Parts: sequence; C-alpha cells; structure tokens
Amino acid sequence: MAGTGCNAATGQFALRPLIAAGVIDLDEIVIDLKAGVSGAGRSLKENLLHAELSGGTHAYSAGGKHRHLGEFDQEFSKVAGRPVRVQFTPHLLPMNRGILATVYVRGDAKTVHQTLEKAYETEPFLQVLPFGSLPSTRDIAGSNFCHLGVIGDRTPGRAMVVAVLDNLTKGSSGQAIQNANLMLGLEETTGLMLAPVFP
Repeated sequence: MAGTGCNAATGQFALRPLIAAGVIDLDEIVIDLKAGVSGAGRSLKENLLHAELSGGTHAYSAGGKHRHLGEFDQEFSKVAGRPVRVQFTPHLLPMNRGILATVYVRGDAKTVHQTLEKAYETEPFLQVLPFGSLPSTRDIAGSNFCHLGVIGDRTPGRAMVVAVLDNLTKGSSGQAIQNANLMLGLEETTGLMLAPVFP
C-alpha cells in the first residue's frame, strides 16, 4: 500500500481497515506518535540540535495543531462515510530515524488483529505480527516495511495497535519509489526489498 506523509501513513496503516470494517468505535480514537528527529527536516533549529534533543523528549504540534490532522479527518471520514476526528499527539525522540505510533481504540482486540491480518495479507511491505507481539523501530530500520502489532488492554473492549516504520524510507523516499512503480506499471516492490539494517 503506497501512501502519503510518514506521520499520516503510520496512523492510516493502523486505522483504515478497522474503520472500513466497522470494528472500532469511531468516536474514541487516540494516536500517540513518537518520531525520530529526521522527521522534522534538515533545517537548522536549536531544538533539533543533538545537544538540545539528546536525553529528553517532547510533544510538538499538540492540542489539535498538527498539519496532518486535516488529512486524518478527510481520509478517515471518507472511509467511514461520516465525520471522524481523532486525537493525535506527536512526540520528538532523540533517535535519528523511525516512527512508532500507538493507537488506542475501543473494540475487541482479537477482532482488531484479525481485521488487520486480513486487510494486509497480500501487501508486500505491511506485516501484522502475531497477536500480543509488538514491533520496534529497530525491526524496520533502513527498510520500506511497516510492522503492526495488536494487544488487548486490561480494560475489556479496548485495544492498542502499535505501528512502526522508517520515516526516511517508508515515509518518504521508499514511498516515492513505491508510488512511481505503481504509476509506471512496474512491480510494486521493484528496488525496495532491502532488508532492515538491525542488528
């Protein structure tokens, strides 16, 4: 599945099939996203210098201000056939690359897992881990893969979906190549089957 910007893509990979299948409460969706500093671009800003960022983390564009919220609202509402507004807070972590999104939903965790498995069973770059297993950004570093994991919560009827991708590959350059492959009638995977670089 090709797509859009890395922050938006991570949330959409986790949520679009669930919204389409009607297996979650559309009024209770929270996306808590952690991003490596390369996701903020290459411009020289004091808060992005290693000496300023190392050893800490902070939320940014919080309180409904992030530029991808309009895209979330548009795409999720289109899939649902009704207005959908998510709560979304991104955080900047002192790591070079990678995005980890934890998506909190109201719905049966095993049904959520089965829905994602079915939706992505033929997608070459989207891997749904066994139920209860959660991915790490290390697992996909340097690759065009997105891994998703689902786990239940101690509160019955709630589930967490954790999605990880490499914002420098799946989020931008890899996405561009994947989209170009599709537009040019090439195999979607052409030039993109590099293995993750960890360990």
